[in-house]
Amino acid sequence: MTDISPQVDRRLSTLLNRLDRTAIWTVSEQGEFDYISDGFDEIWGISADEIQRNPERLIETIHPDDREFIHSQMEQSGEEVFDTECEGRIVRPDGEIRWLKNQQVPVRDKSGNFSYIIGISTDITEQKRREQELYVLNRILRHDIRNDMAVILGWMEMLEDHVDEDGQEYLRKTLSSGEHIVELTDLAREYVELVVKGDDMNVKPLSLDSILRPEIDARREMFPEAKFVIDSDIPNIELLTNELLSSVFRNLLNNAVQHHDKKEPEIYISVDVHEKDVIVHIVDNGPGIPADQKESIFDDQNKGIDSSGTGVGLYLTQTLVTNLGGDIWIEDNEPNGSIFNIRLPRVDTTPITQ
Repeated sequence: MTDISPQVDRRLSTLLNRLDRTAIWTVSEQGEFDYISDGFDEIWGISADEIQRNPERLIETIHPDDREFIHSQMEQSGEEVFDTECEGRIVRPDGEIRWLKNQQVPVRDKSGNFSYIIGISTDITEQKRREQELYVLNRILRHDIRNDMAVILGWMEMLEDHVDEDGQEYLRKTLSSGEHIVELTDLAREYVELVVKGDDMNVKPLSLDSILRPEIDARREMFPEAKFVIDSDIPNIELLTNELLSSVFRNLLNNAVQHHDKKEPEIYISVDVHEKDVIVHIVDNGPGIPADQKESIFDDQNKGIDSSGTGVGLYLTQTLVTNLGGDIWIEDNEPNGSIFNIRLPRVDTTPITQ
């Protein structure tokens, strides 16, 4: 029988060396690097041979502020070795600072005795840069824009007693648009937090009624001229979701009113319950959405409805729904208007009750 182990080892080594921005390494119980993939040179800016000759050189590359913590992770030995994951910075010979995500797993023999460590170091510098940019954007949204808009809205409300009857309608529309900007900054802020968290949405069982009904009540107060009708009742059913779902309903209900072409908009809300999900329908009798825009209206570069900001709001809304494990799509309402359908996953054990 032919031993193909060397061939497998060569193929595996070739594959590991092709991993982008990633270095794979193994360390013996004596603390010696038995294997280091080619990705190490590109990340650290020093050769793997140098590290294998002098392992302490690796410690010297760690950023001074991170050195104590990362060194403590690397000092584990024997039975004390356990799975670890940490992030930290290194300083390359050219002075460039890079962020790394380091993971290490102990490998043991059949008797459970420690054999060696296999580690993965991934360059996440670009990810950290984007997170920092999003953090700055988040601060701008939460403080600068929001605070300035609060001042503007306050001044505008003070104008109500100084504007004649003909100007009241324009003032009301201006106030509504200002409030929409504030709401949009809230939605964008929540989206920023979502992006920074990545895939971890921290979903949990939450009642649909506890999320949807307060948003309907708040819209009734904000838009007294609009008629909000709940078809039958909102089912007392739990969804696998989180509080970001409130932003989805808030934006869709606002859009249904703010982009209406009648003085007294009518908005109908209904819920269809299925075995694994629910579908919330938000129906309006407004101008509707042209057929050629139904697919592209959720794009990040598309305005969709002829109004500033709506396209951004709908794009963020779709992103939140998708990351919550759901779908959103648009249909025509007869004889006029639009139907926004939001499908959301249920908690499997939840009984269907009305």
